[in-house]
Amino acid sequence: MGVMSTALAAVDLDDMPHDFRLAMRNLAAGVSIVTTGEGRGRAGLTATSVNSLSIDPPCLLVCIGRASGTLAALQKNRSFGVSVLDARQQAIAERFAGNGGQHGAARFNGFDWITGATGAPLAEGALSAFDCTLETLVDWHSHAIVVGRVRSVHTSEGAAPLTYWRGGYGSFDPQAG
Repeated sequence: MGVMSTALAAVDLDDMPHDFRLAMRNLAAGVSIVTTGEGRGRAGLTATSVNSLSIDPPCLLVCIGRASGTLAALQKNRSFGVSVLDARQQAIAERFAGNGGQHGAARFNGFDWITGATGAPLAEGALSAFDCTLETLVDWHSHAIVVGRVRSVHTSEGAAPLTYWRGGYGSFDPQAG
């Protein structure tokens, strides 16, 4: 059994939200964008909290802040897309994270999109894109757990996946050594 080189420190409960956020930054994650709507009603955000939920039927879940305009649009549209970004798509991730100040449909300008069977916009060239209908939504404190029933899947070869760790973007390529 190995010995840890640094000791884990307990935190004061008053500092828990801040410390929890800092600790979670140590969890590297793939980067996706969640999109919904058509035309001027399109909305989307960058997410690192996307997970598969079941294979039969195919479902995924994504956690979205309850105050998000994208969540409201998703509830109205009852469908959404999840596009798993590759390392070359960092600009899309930054735009949908709110960098640059664009909101709503303006976030989609300058990027290529395909339209899923549900009408959800999917990022052209994404490693994977899931076209989903809203199956259930659970309010959980500051966020909503959104369960989507996958209606179609699109994949491409792409580059290495775009990852997010400690507040910065990177990539992961296990074949690079």
